[in-house]
Amino acid sequence: MRRLRRLVHLVLFCPLSKGLQSRLPGIKVKYLFLAWLGIFVGSWVVYMHYSSYSELCRGHVCQMIICDQYKKGIISGSTCRDLCEEHSLVFQQCLSSSPTQQVYRGRWMEKEVIIKCGIEDALKADSNPDSVPRRDLVLFDKPTRGTSMDEFREMLLNFLKANLGDQTSLAALVNQIITMADVNRDGKVSLAEAKSIWALLHLNEFLLMLSLHEKEHTSKLLGHCGDLYVTEKIPHNSLYGTNVPHFFQPLLPSAIHRIIHQWFAPAWPRRAKIAIGLLEFVEEIFHGTYGNFYICETSFKNVGYNDKYDFKMVNLRKVATEMTIRGFLKGRHCEQNVDCTYGKDCMATCDKLMKQCKGDMVQPNLAKVCGLLQDYLLYGAPSDLKEELQKQLRTCMTLSGLASQMEVHHSLVLNNLKTLLWKKISNTKYS
Repeated sequence: MRRLRRLVHLVLFCPLSKGLQSRLPGIKVKYLFLAWLGIFVGSWVVYMHYSSYSELCRGHVCQMIICDQYKKGIISGSTCRDLCEEHSLVFQQCLSSSPTQQVYRGRWMEKEVIIKCGIEDALKADSNPDSVPRRDLVLFDKPTRGTSMDEFREMLLNFLKANLGDQTSLAALVNQIITMADVNRDGKVSLAEAKSIWALLHLNEFLLMLSLHEKEHTSKLLGHCGDLYVTEKIPHNSLYGTNVPHFFQPLLPSAIHRIIHQWFAPAWPRRAKIAIGLLEFVEEIFHGTYGNFYICETSFKNVGYNDKYDFKMVNLRKVATEMTIRGFLKGRHCEQNVDCTYGKDCMATCDKLMKQCKGDMVQPNLAKVCGLLQDYLLYGAPSDLKEELQKQLRTCMTLSGLASQMEVHHSLVLNNLKTLLWKKISNTKYS
């Protein structure tokens, strides 16, 4: 790193002298300037990459915390032994986008997996990232010793009602959670097992994975240890099949991004199949088994597909429950609609007379997804389909989030779009 800084210093502060230029008369000044610029940009990219890596990637801290608590008997889980004793669950490539949310590609039982855990409380507790903070005092404080099984069931049910709404199906979800918590399958839930599953439920993505576990469009949950959990790896974690490295993104104009995406995107019939899966996911989370869900960052980076080109939701942390959004909007002061935004693009309407946010979304999930699919589907679309496809996508993007339009109109638009795509690829090898 010291050599890299020295190189950057030399490049920035030691411009070419006139004496050097006179020794190299055949080289034009503009070529020397371009070479200097290339070295500077390259040095900056390398420096930014390594500096951001050390800030974002703290998997060793996560593992240290989890294993310390496991050895003390505070937490339990189906992957604890493999992670902390046998070391067969291995952290490999860092995929984190935030230092408080660690995401790693790893290996477990001869398969590639994704490992996720949070270290937010750990970083707040101690400025030294290599120490072992007493996070158990805060995160794993419930349930307390002496809590009966009936009381724990009641805790779970009340928590689910608060986060998913008072759904008739919640009792079945409570049973599923208790079965998952009973790691050793002895028909009982120990205090360590209860504390672990309680902490996991407070992670938005984990709660949504449980709520949507019956759907084929989310990652499978493979195991957990404390509030660390392991999911299946989705082979293609972007709608276009590839992502431009984050440290290059600011350097490239949007037109270059679009060209790169089109270059690496699957063939159009495969894109149509992926799009159908995404539309089915939108249908599933609207009035689903456990209530309504909203996609609050509609980006090609949050959706992907498997090797069979079946759609998979890569990042459920960008999805929120209706209860979560209502809690955020309740009593919230606003001057305009943008003041009523949850996440990146879950925007509600603002009552400008009362100066308070209302509950209706400006754009429903379907309209935002159609906006995402516009470039994705129109590029390379069959000529006999393109005009009708463009018309239906445009209609879809104008949908309103008002409750009066959410039922029949949305279902009609969604089904028309699915039918149009499916007719084109059915009875072919792409179906």
